Amino acid sequence: METPHSPEPFDKELCDLVLAVAPRIFAVVQECEVRPGLKDGCVAAWGVAFHEGPVHVITADGTGQMVLNSPERALRWFTRGGDEDGVTARLVWLSRSGGATFDHAEAA
Repeated sequence: METPHSPEPFDKELCDLVLAVAPRIFAVVQECEVRPGLKDGCVAAWGVAFHEGPVHVITADGTGQMVLNSPERALRWFTRGGDEDGVTARLVWLSRSGGATFDHAEAA
């Protein structure tokens, strides 16, 4: 229980809550085969997936935004020409840091 002289337990509880409900960040990467056996790729977009709710995606250059029902829906927007000789897209998820802090400088 928090007392006026000891906020640490409550602060830890708040940080744990933030970690539990934090949105997940992912990249949409595009890949293509530039010649047989040699692939190239780039980050096409960044996304934020909330536990329950919409997924927000913004193109890597910041010019396009979309709100989708799932991260997998973004793949449709960034795949061109099918699997053969085209551009395919995959999701790459950033892993959670495992920590939370009230100090912005420590968070970076």
